[in-house]
Amino acid sequence: MLLGGLQKVSLIDYPSKLAATVFTVGCNFFCPFCHNPELVLVQKTKNFPLISEDEFFWWLETRVGLLEGVCVSGGEPTLQSDLPDFIKSIKDLGFAVKLDTNGSNPEMLEQMCKDNLLDYVAMDIKVPLEKYPQFFGSRIKPQNIAKSVKLLRQMPQYEFRTTVLPAWHKREDLLNIGRWLENSKKFTLQQFRPVNTLDPSFVNFQPYPDKIMQDFCRMLQPYFETCDLRLNA
Repeated sequence: MLLGGLQKVSLIDYPSKLAATVFTVGCNFFCPFCHNPELVLVQKTKNFPLISEDEFFWWLETRVGLLEGVCVSGGEPTLQSDLPDFIKSIKDLGFAVKLDTNGSNPEMLEQMCKDNLLDYVAMDIKVPLEKYPQFFGSRIKPQNIAKSVKLLRQMPQYEFRTTVLPAWHKREDLLNIGRWLENSKKFTLQQFRPVNTLDPSFVNFQPYPDKIMQDFCRMLQPYFETCDLRLNA
């Protein structure tokens, strides 16, 4: 596993649990608004101080009984073939595991679900399904995204979430996402943060005002059991 960072305590990454968050290196989406470019770009990760698995598990063992869960985020964790073994080792220590994913690897997701390795999954929904080719080209297959959505909706605990920015999302785009994911348990709208973006020009992009984000959340509420809103602090 290529591990690029560790947040030792988080109250927000894993709903209702005191958790640590470990970040994996590498992603296949290259979203220009991503605020973790050091986990995405090869030229940045070469000089980035990686954390060894031994170091991570040595630390994690000291938190048995103190933390409830571990969130595995990225980057995109499912790009790494040893992710299932990594998560199994975390669970063997007694921790619940939440996975953050972009949904591009449904085969790995399905196998990990069958092996009871995942207690919670949060999947990023970038745009309406029909717009994935427009924004990501042929390297991302919409059918894989759709398969991952279907798979997650069979899990006890999951959420979908969309980072919203004016350059990518208009009202109709969010409505189309709501119609696509209708009757899902939880959907979270996240306000774009123009800080340390993968494409440096995106730091000049302004997020939607809080009021408009609140309006979007109210608009989407009927489509989901729960629609949450995460605004910038």
